[in-house]
Amino acid sequence: MTNLINRQPSPEARVMHIRDGEVVEPRDYNWFERLARFLVRPFTDAWHHRDLIEAILRRELRERFKGSMAGWIWAITAPLISLITYTVVFGGAVKLPNNAESHSPVDYGLFIFGGLVAFNFFTEMAYRAPSLLHEYSHYIKQTMFPAEMLPIISTLRAMTYASIGLALMLLCQAIFGSMSWTVLLLPLWIVAFLAFLVGITWMLSAMGAFTRDTAYLMMTIAPVLMFATPVFWSTESLSPDMRLLMYANILTGYIEIIRDLVVEGKLPNGWVVAWTAFISMFFFWFGYWFFRRQQDAIADVI
Repeated sequence: MTNLINRQPSPEARVMHIRDGEVVEPRDYNWFERLARFLVRPFTDAWHHRDLIEAILRRELRERFKGSMAGWIWAITAPLISLITYTVVFGGAVKLPNNAESHSPVDYGLFIFGGLVAFNFFTEMAYRAPSLLHEYSHYIKQTMFPAEMLPIISTLRAMTYASIGLALMLLCQAIFGSMSWTVLLLPLWIVAFLAFLVGITWMLSAMGAFTRDTAYLMMTIAPVLMFATPVFWSTESLSPDMRLLMYANILTGYIEIIRDLVVEGKLPNGWVVAWTAFISMFFFWFGYWFFRRQQDAIADVI
């Protein structure tokens, strides 16, 4: 009996793990295989936890206007009032901020509203992300909860409300302006923006788990960032050097692309598309890597 208890496995012995009821035998992967597994893992994990994502997302959407008599009417009223306000205030403008001719009184309002749809989507995630893990601390501490799914759920929740403003923007463009075929490319913009925001939320939520300063930093930066972002103006009004510098603002490309596709009905600049796609991919996988790297310590600090 003593020999059995003290017996240690030989270095050559293969260790098997059980995951989801299946035997998984570890193996050595080369660098290309490790990279490929890392790149696809966010998607495979999300698919594996799809039922959990759907359940929590439904609950959050249901509780958003819990106790309100008007309910989801408020989600429509807020962007509608904004669009009407900008249309009334800037309806007399004959040119857009990029010196393009305005074809209807609504064009200027839609120009600004398109920038606000993207910017408000970003700020909602920036404000909530640092405290996101603290909201679900009871789950993370007491169960084997996949905390990396929370940023995905939070972004999809915000996307639901942002899509209302986007739908309103398309409806007004169809009624008062001219709808171009370029709106068919809008789903590509949505996918790229979602990838960017999920990555940002992964990063900010992991940072916010360790320090409350992350939340205060976002509350300080976001209002100032609005004036450094082309929401009410266009980069085409700047000098070439300043225009290039403005693309250091990671939101600039997303705002210009949505305006080109919906309001101006033209294809975005190829370099802007390439730069924006790079930002989306970089922040998505960097944010995922950063979150996974800190995940073991998160449950101990929140």
